[in-house]
Amino acid sequence: MQLSYKHKSFLLAAKLAGAALLALASQVAGAWSLGAAAEHAVSGAVAKHSRAAFQDQAAAPVALPSGRGFSSCASLFPQKNPLNVASVSADWKPIALCSNQFAVLYSGLSKTPLVTFERLNREQIADAKDEQRTDQFFPDPRLPRGARAELEDYRGSGLDRGHLAPAGDQPDPESMAQSFALSNMVPQDQTNNRKIWSKVEGDVRKFVRRAKGDVYVFSGPIFNAPRRTIGPNRVWVPSHLFKLVYDEASGRSWAYILPNTADARIEAPMDYESFVKATGWNLLSAVHQ
Repeated sequence: MQLSYKHKSFLLAAKLAGAALLALASQVAGAWSLGAAAEHAVSGAVAKHSRAAFQDQAAAPVALPSGRGFSSCASLFPQKNPLNVASVSADWKPIALCSNQFAVLYSGLSKTPLVTFERLNREQIADAKDEQRTDQFFPDPRLPRGARAELEDYRGSGLDRGHLAPAGDQPDPESMAQSFALSNMVPQDQTNNRKIWSKVEGDVRKFVRRAKGDVYVFSGPIFNAPRRTIGPNRVWVPSHLFKLVYDEASGRSWAYILPNTADARIEAPMDYESFVKATGWNLLSAVHQ
């Protein structure tokens, strides 16, 4: 049977429409497949991160307070007024971490503390006197991998894992174990850590034993140029270390700033105004308002 031009045109349009529907169905199926693949990939990444976090927690030798922020450890700060983390430049990637007897303002940039905070008194120092060191260093499981120091970063560096909140201040086994988290460490010259800085820490404890009340201690690194790093995670090495002491009962405050070198010498402590000028840290703003 001979088809008219009109019938031929109708059949051609029907074929084209069918082809278009097939193409659209193929695109929808493809998009569905890609969406499912993306969802599977995201789910896999989340599951992998969760597994890594769980493994990190399980590997830690001691329980650490969960969560971030200083609200749960405000008592470690003068007048229970914690540092406002928002006041610290976001370039440092600052993170607030609490432990039982000290707090850490940590930097995901330098992979070190920026400041540690302690509230000490004679009873705590007496309890800490005979506490045994664990010497079991570990990466802080509260911090994501890539934003923290790992044990391998210090390996072969020739530098110590130097406490900022000292092990010698910790009054019980759990607090002692917590102090060995790498979130409480800076790469430190061995002689500086074991002799010079150790004497500064000991002198502070001697003062606390004589103090009439609480003594607040702030410790941290200074990173002057040229910058130096260690390990695959590029942990920053401080050029200097500082320790600021505030005696609440007398209102007195003083500070030490020492180069991170073997030949550093302890000089007369500086006053608070000089400390702020040298470091930029106004850590006693709550009591100097």
